[in-house]
Amino acid sequence: MPRFFVRKNQIDDGIVTITGDDAHHISRSLRMAAGENITVCDMQKNEYFCTLEAFFPDRVLARIISTRASDTEPPFRARLYQALPKGEKLDQIIQKSVECGVFSITTFNSERCIAKEKGDEENKLRRRNKIALEAAKQSGRGVIPEVYSTVSFAQAISEAAKADLALFCYEGDGTRSLKDVISEKVTCPSGDGKNVDIEIAIVIGSEGGFSLAEVQRARDAGLIPVGLGKRILRTETAASFTLSCLVYEFEL
Repeated sequence: MPRFFVRKNQIDDGIVTITGDDAHHISRSLRMAAGENITVCDMQKNEYFCTLEAFFPDRVLARIISTRASDTEPPFRARLYQALPKGEKLDQIIQKSVECGVFSITTFNSERCIAKEKGDEENKLRRRNKIALEAAKQSGRGVIPEVYSTVSFAQAISEAAKADLALFCYEGDGTRSLKDVISEKVTCPSGDGKNVDIEIAIVIGSEGGFSLAEVQRARDAGLIPVGLGKRILRTETAASFTLSCLVYEFEL
């Protein structure tokens, strides 16, 4: 069933007003008609089963038939801090991370980044958020993960350190296994699952990895250097791999 995202103020008295590209997609691309059904999400983890009711040049109206809490969001908030990769790798990282349950994505510059943010950053950010939106629709997410503007390494580390659990993914010496860190740091107060009110930061390096100075800065900030197994992963693989491990621990 087609899935669309709206803001809370687009829902009033049992009627959902869908505008913009989504309205055009419903009426022109999908060629849907009154009486057909769609799923609408309000980006606050609520889902609405709706029936299309009226079509106008600039909007589509749908009547809410039933409401439920979204059950597709992971029981944790994973914030990904991704060093800028070269080429179109970031597109893949965004798409797969959203599919794997990421809550937000922030790119950053590091010493060994080959790519540097150039050109029209506003258009780039708009495009990246559109990739996140399409991935959220495809994977049945209850929220749209947001992609933020590129920051410095220092800012990324500072923000990541505020999370309940800050993972610094590193292939060098002195790391702990992801499994051990999660087992130690994540509590199960109810006895029937992991703590659902936890924010996890994941910091991933670029193709060149991190410098020793950056590793030390991360340690000093309170981030935990973790290894992702015995094989070295590509930067475009590491985020979805880490998120998949978290999903296994929390959901499966």
